[in-house]
Amino acid sequence: MDDRVTDVAAAVESAVESLVSVLDGSVAGSPTVPPAQLRVLTIVAGNRHTNMSRLAEALEVVPSSASRLCDRLEATGMLRRVPDPRDRREVRLLLTPAARRLLDDLRRRRRAALAQVLERMPADDRQGLVHALEAFAAVAGADRADADGDLRTA
Repeated sequence: MDDRVTDVAAAVESAVESLVSVLDGSVAGSPTVPPAQLRVLTIVAGNRHTNMSRLAEALEVVPSSASRLCDRLEATGMLRRVPDPRDRREVRLLLTPAARRLLDDLRRRRRAALAQVLERMPADDRQGLVHALEAFAAVAGADRADADGDLRTA
């Protein structure tokens, strides 16, 4: 690997650490939801047809572990399990209004914290950051798609 690429990788890693710090600080004082449970809520929010097997696959855990996470979220009023109207043998996972409010509040807090940092950057640097992040996401997304394709053909 080229030394310049290694230097860029180190800069990206440092920036990610700063980003995580800003995001973590933005949720201080908000209702505490363990990270694994928050990940479940985020996955379910992103796909209205999530069932237990899809959730387990997305979390890369066995179905019984996903089920236990859902048990906890159901007990706190954040998640509901309902029969899937397309296949009554399946159980669909749905967010409750409380979970939607929690995710919306977290998103608002994170964006506000990011905006505070970004406002201190010169406009040209902000635009460069957007361009670089879009380019990174495009390549990383293509890499993930290629890896998924390799798994399906194996």
